[in-house]
Amino acid sequence: MLPQDFFYWADGELNEFGRQCANEIDERAVHTDRDGQPRLIRYDKMGNEASQVWLNEGYKKTVEETYNTGIVGYLHKEIPALGYKGNYVYSFAQGYLLSHAEPGFYCPVTLTMATAHLIDHYASESLKEKFLPHVLSTGEVELFEGATFLTERQGGSDVGANEVKAVKENDYYRITGEKYFASNSGACGVAMVLARLDGAPEGTKGLSLFLVPWEENRAEGALRIRRLKDKLGVRAVPSAEIEFEGATGYLVGEENKGFFYMIEALNLSRVSNAVASLGIMRRAYLEAKKYAQDREAFGNKLTNYPMVQATLSEMVAKQEIETNAVFEVIRLMDNVMGVEKKGESSKKQQILFRLYIAIMKKETAEQAIRFAHDSIEMHGGNGYIEDFVTPRLLRDAQVLTVWEGTANILGLEVLRLIGKYSADELFVEAMRERLSAVQGQTEKGSWVRRIDSEVVELKERIDEIKNLSSDLQTYHSNNIAKQIADIFESVIAIETSVKGDERQKAITEVYLQSVWKKDEIELSPVVLKKFGMIVES
Repeated sequence: MLPQDFFYWADGELNEFGRQCANEIDERAVHTDRDGQPRLIRYDKMGNEASQVWLNEGYKKTVEETYNTGIVGYLHKEIPALGYKGNYVYSFAQGYLLSHAEPGFYCPVTLTMATAHLIDHYASESLKEKFLPHVLSTGEVELFEGATFLTERQGGSDVGANEVKAVKENDYYRITGEKYFASNSGACGVAMVLARLDGAPEGTKGLSLFLVPWEENRAEGALRIRRLKDKLGVRAVPSAEIEFEGATGYLVGEENKGFFYMIEALNLSRVSNAVASLGIMRRAYLEAKKYAQDREAFGNKLTNYPMVQATLSEMVAKQEIETNAVFEVIRLMDNVMGVEKKGESSKKQQILFRLYIAIMKKETAEQAIRFAHDSIEMHGGNGYIEDFVTPRLLRDAQVLTVWEGTANILGLEVLRLIGKYSADELFVEAMRERLSAVQGQTEKGSWVRRIDSEVVELKERIDEIKNLSSDLQTYHSNNIAKQIADIFESVIAIETSVKGDERQKAITEVYLQSVWKKDEIELSPVVLKKFGMIVES
């Protein structure tokens, strides 16, 4: 929950930012995707290597307007109107609105959030003084967007195979090597780069973190852009292959702890990934709903047909429950990673936070693709035409299953948390406590008992899997992650219905039915009974 003064201030700010996202930011996003994609300027007019990236003026206007709202800055500095810092709930609410219109640009915002976190928590005071005000700029000084460069050609998700080198020289380091998928290249002011010092251990334990100023290194020819990636979607963000040729970098934190620091930033990025997915889901639903309400076929509005009603009912129920689930994780994030509270959270909170991030990043990314697909299908042939937003939603959604960890990587993360920290036991304990707390407060007592039995069955299944070989454990990891996500969302759905109005109770009923009894033949399907209340009200 937000303090009352924060809530009223944020409500006005979010309304205005939402208006911008629905209008000018959305219009600029269409232009960037179709006609204004980033372009690499390899040489200047005199034939000298430039390695600059051209960005269209509309995109740059969106950059200015978005950062000036404090989407990054107010996580780390006071909000002038309030006299204290913001939090992740407010920042991610802004990101949710932005992702309705321009999920591609939300990637650079996320990278800047990660950069700010790393500098604020781990950089020296001199580095903070020099760079942090620019990364946190809300218009008072020049903005330095951020970037985090991990991926190398030979490594990919295997970051421990990274080879980029760092050699100490005076009070800085020289960075040499190639980063293969470096997003926000040419647009960032600073990049956070993982590199290996001479004599460092192999694997992730030998990686250190460096702050690399972009423009001064580019101007000196110490870094160059080989090419921009020709991506399927999120075309707003320039992603590149970068060669460092003795670039100046500054050590952040301790030697050989860079991967540990980056994992914190990765957790932040995974939450952003989930928020972007939610924004795409909501936009896909709204586009499908509007089209179905306006379109006639065979003498009726599309919304008069049961199959259409079922699709829209299930979409809105899933999206709203999943949004509640993700923002619960974000509230927990403020305790675990918040600037003012970092280190004060319990070990249990930290483990559950990591578990929830893994399952919700995976689930939301997969659902964003499904929602975009369903919206295209609702539009019929029009949904496949670039005049409509639906093709871009699908193209932009597809990368969200890849960025910040694929489903397989996230499944392995769930296994690690279970094996190393008994996350399964903590999860089961937390869910059963919450179900017990609402047992007598809801008319959905049968659903409480059903979900409680699913929790027990999940624990039994995990105990069986623990006795299998490591290969078979990984084989089952994705299914386990999915089951944990379904239970987590179901508990939140039941809790929300206790405090909610009749529409919220209907949302919960449709959600639970669609997850746990989808294959049952209903004489009076709940998705049809509740359609008017949850879709058209």
